[in-house]
Amino acid sequence: KDKIINDPIYGFITIDKGIITKLIEHPYFQRLRRVSQLGLSYLVYPGAIHSRFHHAIGCMHLITKAIYQLRKKGHTISNEEAESLKIAILLHDIGHGPFSHALEHSIVTDISHEKLSYLFIEKLNKQFNGKLTLASKIFTNTHPKKFLHQLIDSQLDMDRLDYLKRDSFFSGVTEGNIGTERIINMLNVVNDELVVEEKGIYSIEKFLIARRLMYWQVYLHKTVVSAENMLINILKRAKLLIQNGTDIFTLPSLKIFLEKDISQSDFQKKSNFLDDFAELDDYDIYTCIKHWIKSEDFVLSFLSKRLINRKLLKIKVTKEPIPEEEKDKLTNNFIKKYKCSKEEAAFCIFSYKISNSTYNINKAKINILMKNGDVIDITSASDQFNIEALNKTVEKHFLCYTND
Repeated sequence: KDKIINDPIYGFITIDKGIITKLIEHPYFQRLRRVSQLGLSYLVYPGAIHSRFHHAIGCMHLITKAIYQLRKKGHTISNEEAESLKIAILLHDIGHGPFSHALEHSIVTDISHEKLSYLFIEKLNKQFNGKLTLASKIFTNTHPKKFLHQLIDSQLDMDRLDYLKRDSFFSGVTEGNIGTERIINMLNVVNDELVVEEKGIYSIEKFLIARRLMYWQVYLHKTVVSAENMLINILKRAKLLIQNGTDIFTLPSLKIFLEKDISQSDFQKKSNFLDDFAELDDYDIYTCIKHWIKSEDFVLSFLSKRLINRKLLKIKVTKEPIPEEEKDKLTNNFIKKYKCSKEEAAFCIFSYKISNSTYNINKAKINILMKNGDVIDITSASDQFNIEALNKTVEKHFLCYTND
């Protein structure tokens, strides 16, 4: 029988029997239940405790609707392509590590979650005797029909449509609530390119505004930035201690990735690293952090205790780079108070930058199908936007510190 999942956003979602059900039941996919969708955002928005599992199922539901609409408009999507599309979107985030984006380049180096997802898809393809071959081609955009890949990865894909609506719902930030149904109903294909019919233009405008607001209100909220950088520094410190021969508590699943810098080439040389990575989830990280509160190492104990008890580092966000003398003054005060070294203080007083662009016209376009048959970019079709405002990368600088 087909299975049914009751989703808080869309209601009942039907899970096709066969390979899709088997993939969802696979330990690799079940791990996503234990990987938070929004990292440490729940420290600001207490309801934001949904998982990557939620998101992947929601994406599959939306792509099912998109397939129905495109077929209704006369575009050919075979049953095999439809199933492969569902598989590709279902597995698109399977390569995320603990706390999703927060630790993307901390546990493993120089490899993105997208690349890890592809390695997982390839490994699953072997386990399922080649049944994921077409899904892999769609995922990597090597399938002849390019619009199929655009449904999974573009500036108006099912991934973005789901995470904006879902993250808005669970965080309570209503500005992210977009009209996914209407956008999907307005989808069409022209010359193998995904387009949106002209009457859906206002829904696209809202989608772009919602994306911008969600980034600065939720994903890059200054308190979330402070918490996630504390988490990154905790793992950096743990890795430094272990690699220097200091004996600290750690779970076997995490120890593998702290003992050495595992890169993309390591994953490709030794497939066992994928299984090791698949053992990791948020719970492993938290278990270690709770132990590290009592660590003899000052930095590990200091940051772990503050993160667990939500006594986060203060954060100052500015448009201009943080003056070095300001950071130096805070660092010197911290060294005097805690009698630590400058190297140790650097884990607790630090400055970096964050950036985001709402719409990258150089990467891909959101094309609008006008009533006269012309296909033009959203920035030309809309009377609300100009390309400079949309395409501009907004960059902010921040300083994390403590003055208590």
